[in-house]
Amino acid sequence: MNRKLIRPDLSEIKEKMSQEKDQAKKKMHPPTDTHAESYYYLKQMNKKTQVAVVLADGEILKGSIEWYDRNCIKLTRLEDPNLLIYKANIKYVYKLEEDDEATKKRR
Repeated sequence: MNRKLIRPDLSEIKEKMSQEKDQAKKKMHPPTDTHAESYYYLKQMNKKTQVAVVLADGEILKGSIEWYDRNCIKLTRLEDPNLLIYKANIKYVYKLEEDDEATKKRR
């Protein structure tokens, strides 16, 4: 009995491989750094906006951001000494103008 060899069509295999590669490219994970923090700090630094920094323990520090890096920010204050604050200790930061308008609206 003679057996006939069946050879696969190589063009079909190449198409399947290229489709798998395309799918792998499409399923890339989103970047972990959105650069929103850097954008916010740069915007406040350029405008020299007065901000309030609320620390994890509830203390509020007021001043303007002079510079920042990966771990800390430098808060420049007018009458008090400048501070170097670790970002891990910061709860949140907000503009003082917004705070003043909010208190006016409540009254």
